[in-house]
Amino acid sequence: MTAVLAPTRPVLADRLGRTRTIDATLVIGGALFVALCSQVQVPLGFTPVPINGLTFASMVVGGALGLRRGTTAMGLFWLAGLAGLPFYAGGEHGWSVASGATGGYLIGAIAAAMLMGAIAERGGDRRIRSSVPAMILANAVLIYVPGTLWLAHVVSAPVFGGSQSAFALGVAPFIVGDALKLVLAGLVLPVAWRFLGQRG
Repeated sequence: MTAVLAPTRPVLADRLGRTRTIDATLVIGGALFVALCSQVQVPLGFTPVPINGLTFASMVVGGALGLRRGTTAMGLFWLAGLAGLPFYAGGEHGWSVASGATGGYLIGAIAAAMLMGAIAERGGDRRIRSSVPAMILANAVLIYVPGTLWLAHVVSAPVFGGSQSAFALGVAPFIVGDALKLVLAGLVLPVAWRFLGQRG
């Protein structure tokens, strides 16, 4: 089992070397990148969930940094916002946001980055035909599912059925925009690999 789970290929961040200082810098930089992208948001008046850059950033950070560093960067982002830094969408922070209507999406983004890190360590981030589908799957299963279920709990709405369901408030308005963000994110990593001239 260990041999099956062991990374077989370097990720983009490995091109910078592997030392504790480099790893720590990448983790902090990844958390800051996610925080910065989260500030790009478009509030929608009918739902507490805004359109923002979290989805894009979590996929890129997970794929670029790999499983451990990507997950750590996302965890640092979550903890920093929880501790009071203005890291969440719109500069928000604190437990009320982390456990509020969008809390499931925040946790889901950590899980999505973890999956993308594992996929990148197996070379799945190097080609568009594997990178984009992986990100769409991660978003659908690991961000939408916990996000929608938690939203339903917080706003006391059914998961499906009607304009006030969690699906109508937390998934349907975002499908097209998220698809565009995921295609963009899915292009970033293969293009970076091509630019660096390393495909193997």
